[in-house]
Formats: sequence, structure tokens, C-alpha cells
Amino acid sequence: MSSVSAPSSSSAPTSLRNAVIRFAGNSQDGIQSIGGFLARLAGRTAQEVMTYMTIPSTISGGPSIFQVHLGSGEVLHEGDEADVLVAFYKHSYQNHIGSLRKGGICFYDTADMTAEDLNHDRGIIHIGVPFTSATVEAVGGSTRDRGKNMFVLGMVCAVFNLDKEKLVGIVSRQFGRKDESVLRNALLAFDAGFAYQVGDVEKFSFVPGEAPGSHRISADGNQMMTLGLIAAGVRYGSAYPITPWSSIMETLRVELPKYGGIYVQAEDELAAVAMTIGAAFAGHLAITGSAGPGLSLKMEALGYASMAEIPLIVVNVQRGGPSTGLPTSVEQSDLMQAIYGSHGDSPRIVLAPKDVEDCFYIALEAGKLAKKYSCPVIILSDQALSSRIEAFEEPDLDKHWVEPELDLATRPADFKPYPLDAITRHAPPGAKMAGGKYPIATGLEHDEMGHPSGSPKMHTLMTAKRRNKLVQLSKELPLPEIHGDTTGDALVVGWGSTFGPIKESVTRMRSEGHKVGAIHLRHLHPMPAGLGDLFKQYKHVVCVEMNDSGLYGYGQLATLLRASLADPRIQSVCKTDGLAFRIREIVTGVEKIMTQA
Repeated sequence: MSSVSAPSSSSAPTSLRNAVIRFAGNSQDGIQSIGGFLARLAGRTAQEVMTYMTIPSTISGGPSIFQVHLGSGEVLHEGDEADVLVAFYKHSYQNHIGSLRKGGICFYDTADMTAEDLNHDRGIIHIGVPFTSATVEAVGGSTRDRGKNMFVLGMVCAVFNLDKEKLVGIVSRQFGRKDESVLRNALLAFDAGFAYQVGDVEKFSFVPGEAPGSHRISADGNQMMTLGLIAAGVRYGSAYPITPWSSIMETLRVELPKYGGIYVQAEDELAAVAMTIGAAFAGHLAITGSAGPGLSLKMEALGYASMAEIPLIVVNVQRGGPSTGLPTSVEQSDLMQAIYGSHGDSPRIVLAPKDVEDCFYIALEAGKLAKKYSCPVIILSDQALSSRIEAFEEPDLDKHWVEPELDLATRPADFKPYPLDAITRHAPPGAKMAGGKYPIATGLEHDEMGHPSGSPKMHTLMTAKRRNKLVQLSKELPLPEIHGDTTGDALVVGWGSTFGPIKESVTRMRSEGHKVGAIHLRHLHPMPAGLGDLFKQYKHVVCVEMNDSGLYGYGQLATLLRASLADPRIQSVCKTDGLAFRIREIVTGVEKIMTQA
């Protein structure tokens, strides 16, 4: 918690630039709602926000946290340490008191803890508050386990001098759609928390937010990915539910019929990808999606899509693996599967968004690339992005909206669906063929007309055709922007949701005197040409990624880069604990590599 001024009197609040608040309880306590309300408030007050949550792999029940990093300037990570801990239970306190910084503030529910349970090390300020009994007293009835989250929200609003009017408006819009008694009880609990006197604890107030833009919104990555897909012109597809992908599927299922499309929940992953390929062959921009286990099941059909050069989008919201693994934790271990998972040589494009806002724009780009290069495009999101809430300027839909048009124009007599000297352009069923013959799409190797072919020469030529369009894309891609020094001791390379922590880490290392830069790869397959020359400007190249360093000591991205560039300076900082990178983990890892000869 960084302050910009000390209180001028005992009653004046301390001005803050940022603060990290961790709510620890059980998943049914509504702590996610508290964080969601605070994040939405940030979006309406020009402040920045990044949230972080954990829920048990059993999804329902069990310990859970929701952490909110609020800031008046740029917020790039969820916070290494909490400034304030709100513990709903004794086990919440015991499990998370270590995450509170030295001298931090801990609010705990006196219904579940006594003074004897407290650990007074590190100068932590403990404040007992009767969350449960005060809520019951305010609301009445059998509300012991309902509404105390709103009491806590009101208390936090008072402690941090947040905009109560806007916050109540957000709460009212959320609960106003339910029974009248729900909103009434929520506001009674909120007001009780707001009015509760927490004692001599210091009060705080954020300095005005600095985020530009007048039309800001707060959303999570899955929401923005869904909106981006619709804006890109996606109208058809199919999928099977799996955490953390499911909310994209559910929203598409509700929204696409409003735009003349349809989204089908299939009986399994195989049917889902097959239906999506069918929609794409029919001339529509279509999408399927899943998490890692589901992507594995789709791989055979994606091989067909590569062979038949069918344009479609596949979203993989990565989680910890393998198998059912850590379904509610984050990992970046599906990169190799996304690129090489199918049998045979099955070239496809692989992209990764850097933050929640980018989930919208990468969906737009995936739609454009799928149509331009007539091949599958896989978007690698991850669990952190899927559930993280950030605030940003609302995308300009008028500027980006793609209205899909089915191309049923007459194909000329010499039309070839698979020309060796050009990129494939399919003729959807219903298009008039001047030559009188409809093209064939098959998983067998084929000639330029799509007819099955066992010719060794044709297989060689068609394999090169499918490969070379990605080679061409590689040459067209711009080199990623460098944050920090353009030459120096180390270049930190990342992809996906590590963007913010890497950028913050590099800023911190530069402030300590290191000459360090960072790039973030949005295009993972193919990568931009020219990376090798960029790497030569640094003594060390450090890939930071959330996967295992494997048998040979390198993460998946580092392995790809070493294989393509044969550059021994490329090394790895990896982790596999199912948690997002902390700043100190990246800084420590990079500094350790920089000390090597």
C-alpha cells in the first residue's frame, strides 16, 4: 500500500496510490462478489484494478480467496503481498496471514476467532469485527451465512473512503434483478458495515484515478473473449463444458441467436469440433473451445481441418495439467500441444492474449487470420485471464464490428480449391460452380481440385503449401515492442498472462540499475521473423513461463526458441505451483541468470 501523504490530523485519511486487499473465506461466502463490486467501482472512477481468485478444484465449497489490487496509476499485477487481509474464518486467518505484509491490517470475524488465535509477529494490526452477528442484527432472520459479504463491503468502503453512492448503485443494479427482499437485505448489511466503527485504525483515501478514457468498463477475460468473437463475425460453433472455458460457451449459446447464429452444446469434444468444422466448411466463421484435456480430444479432427485447410477458431483456456490436474489453477503448459498436438504435419496459427482487454482484440485478429490463411487458429488464454477482472476503455464496436457475409458468388470454370500457387479459398455449398463440378474436401491428401491423391510428389507439394503460408505470415508479423532497455544485460521474454508481472519486474530491475528489456510474444506460431537479431542485443535471454522446465531445463517457449535459433543465451524461469508469477519471483530468477558467466 503506497501512500502519498500522511494524515494532517487524526481524523484525516491517508492518501493512497494503490492497495492490495485479500478476502479469505469459503467459496459460498460471496467473497467473489465483494471483489467484483470493487473492480466495477474502479472502472467507474478512472482507477486501475487487477483481481485474483482461487477456488477449490471441487468448484463448490471449500476455502477460497479473492484479492483486489486497486490503484490510481497503472496496475500490472495482482500484488505480491496484501496490505489488508479480511479473514472470515480461523482457517482463513491461519492460511493467509503469511500473505499479509509487515505492518499490514487484518480484519477478522470475532464469531470464529478470539484474541488467543492471533499471531502478533511482524507488527500486524488486528481488528476484530463481528461480521456474522452484526449482519444478523442488521438484517434479521436466519441470515447467519448470507449477507456478511455485504457487511464487509460496506466496512471496506468506509475504511478506504470509496465512492459510496457509486458502489451502492453497482450493488443495486446487481441485486435489483432479483426479489425485492434480496436487494433490501444486501443494502441493510452494507449500511451496517459502512456505519460500523472499526476503532482507531487509520482511514485511507485513494488519490484520483489517472486512467484515460471516458467510457471505461470492468470485465474478465472470458467476457471480453466472447465479445471479441461476436464482433469478429463468429455466428456458429459448438463446444462441450469444461472449467475454465465454460462461461464463453454459455454466453455464446445465449447471445448468438440474437445475431442470427446458433451455438450448440455438444455431447462431447469430438462432436463439438466436428460440428464446428462443418459450420466453417459451410462458409461461416465458426469457433469451438475447451481447456487442455478437451483440446487433446479435438486434435484428430483439427488434423483434418489442417489437411482440408478449413478456417476456424479454437479457444483453449489453459489450466493446470495433465489430465484433470488443477482445473481451477493457472498454467501455460499447452503451448506444445497447441502447435504440435495433432498427428502428422498439421500447421496452424497459435496466438495468446496479454491481458483481459487484449482478449477482445485477439479474438478479432484470430478471425481475420483464419479467413486470410484458411487454417485453424488456436487462441491460448488461461485460467488467470479467464477470471481476472480489469478496468479499461470500452472497445469501439463501430470501428471493429465485422458483419459476416456468406460468399456464394459464382466460382469460375477453372476454380481450384487447393491451388499450389495461392492460398486456399473454399467454395461453400450453395455457391454456383461455372465448371459444373463441386470441389471435394477430404482428410486424404489431395490434388489441386481436392481429389484424393497418393502421389509422393503431390504430398510433398501440398505439405509445403500448407507450411509456406505460415512462413509468409511470419515475415509479415511485426517484432514485438520492447519495454525498457533496447540493449543490455537481459531480455525477458513472456507470453500470455505474464505480461503485467514481467513489465513490472523489468521496471523494478531497471530502477535498481540493471539494463533490462522485455518483450511479449502475441504470435506464438509462427513467431515474428527477426527475433534472433533482437536477442543479439542482450547478454541473456530469459523466458518466463508457467510450465515445467522439463528434462532438459527449459520451458516450452524457451525450447521452441532454442530449437529455432540455436542460441545458448536463451534460458528459462519456470514455475508450476498453479499460481500467477509474483514480481519478486521474476526479479530473483532473472537476477540469478544475469550473475552467470
